[in-house]
Amino acid sequence: MRKCHRLAYMALFSYLQVLKTEEKQVVMTVEEQLAAALAEMENLRMTIAEKDCIIQDLQNKFLWLRKKVFGQMSEKALPVDPSQLSLFEEKHLTDEERAQLDREVEEAEKTITRTIAVKAKPSRRPLDITGLPEKVFHIYPDGVLDVNGHLRDEYVEIGTDESSRLEKRPAEVYIHKDVFHKVILKSDIETKHPEDRKILSPERPLSPVARCMAGASVLADIIVGKFVYHLPFYRLIQQYRESGITISDSTMGGWYEAAVEKLKLLYDILRRQILSSEYIQIDESVIPVIDNEKHKARKGYEWCVRDAVTGDVMFYYDRGSRGHHVAREILGGYRGNVQCDGYEAYDQFEKMPGITVHGCWAHVRRKFVDSLKENERLAMEGILFIRKLYKVESDADDKGLSAEERMEQRRKISYPTILMFEKWIEETYAKVLPKSRLGEALAYAYSLLPRLSRYVNDGRINIDNNLIENAIRPLALGRKNYLFCGNDASAYRAAIVYSLIGTCKAAGFDPRTWMEDVLSKLPYWQRDGKDLAGLLPRTWAKENQITSK
Repeated sequence: MRKCHRLAYMALFSYLQVLKTEEKQVVMTVEEQLAAALAEMENLRMTIAEKDCIIQDLQNKFLWLRKKVFGQMSEKALPVDPSQLSLFEEKHLTDEERAQLDREVEEAEKTITRTIAVKAKPSRRPLDITGLPEKVFHIYPDGVLDVNGHLRDEYVEIGTDESSRLEKRPAEVYIHKDVFHKVILKSDIETKHPEDRKILSPERPLSPVARCMAGASVLADIIVGKFVYHLPFYRLIQQYRESGITISDSTMGGWYEAAVEKLKLLYDILRRQILSSEYIQIDESVIPVIDNEKHKARKGYEWCVRDAVTGDVMFYYDRGSRGHHVAREILGGYRGNVQCDGYEAYDQFEKMPGITVHGCWAHVRRKFVDSLKENERLAMEGILFIRKLYKVESDADDKGLSAEERMEQRRKISYPTILMFEKWIEETYAKVLPKSRLGEALAYAYSLLPRLSRYVNDGRINIDNNLIENAIRPLALGRKNYLFCGNDASAYRAAIVYSLIGTCKAAGFDPRTWMEDVLSKLPYWQRDGKDLAGLLPRTWAKENQITSK
């Protein structure tokens, strides 16, 4: 009996142990499920937080893009209230301040000699000049006409030669025909054998481009139409058709290429002169170029260098590259002051002997303006610092201060402001997201502060690079009209023309007048071995007593 009780007790004990084990397993399962659920909730919470950040970033980008497309983006310095004592007053912009800021913000988008291979062109049909008015000019050898314009008695005319070229005046296209009169002495006819008679013939004028029907005025009209008025060739061809002459696209393109090849002689001299200046500014801009292998447009870059002393400009194109090596090609051997933005290709010049690199406060200010919608108060604080720097410059301009006096004002007011700005960046950066627009603006400014502050030690250096951006603006207008360059050679030719026309504009006179005169004179100057630097825009204007407008 006892044995039976013992067995029953052992069985019951075993059963209870099993129940206890199962209960523990159930409890552990519930705890694990709860822990897993909590972990999943935490993951979801983090995912939601990340998505919120992404949404906020996208909203900021959307607002910025909308402002970029539809709003004004001027960044001119706002008027500063001299009574304003605190840069850190915590307040939002009033509607009036916002409107003023939007009104005053200024929109800005941000040689190695080579031979351009020109494909052999098929022979072209001669121009159909029927119906065009003709102006005939009779040209005699020197000294054979009397005071009334008649052939002197001792000469007799024995024949003529002719040459014609297409010329244009505003709203008029005509054929300029030269008739070359050949004469001999009457005494030679009477006394000398025909082979011994001396035939006098006038010198033939040299054409701007050899074996080209287009005169200097037509070549200048094509170049100015394309690069000053930003007209594609098909519209220029249409204009000539309306004037009574049909010119094919290949013919006009050939004329243009040949003329630019002549102008390249002046471009090379201009480049050397600009890079001999003690102070230059440099920037780059996009130009679409057709990739013939891929049959689509690719992004190319035209580099621009401006002589900050004279205002002359030069564009440079190297297969569309924006690489660091192009900057070295352009500035190789340069010694002096270089002003640029924060593009990393310019960092290499910080360590080069003989070069002092200066920054651009306009680029810094632009980044803070772009972040106004994202964090108005902090962005405005940054803008107020920069506004104070520009106020120093505007006051110096108003007072007509010399470079030395301007430097003194900068050291007295601007440099302490920059030091305060540096401290403010260090304190503010911890309050914003690094990848936000304001965070990027702070990081950009802080990384360039040494470069940005150097201008205070030289009153000749500008506070920003805005003048070179003005020089680049025609490139942006051209993109909107003729859209792209057909190949690298075309983009290189564009760099040549933009350089010369931009220098004419900087000197303040009409590029067409210069272009026509220089194209007509170039062949003679080359023949006579004259210094072609005398045909560069500023020298030419001085020699011709042309004043800027």
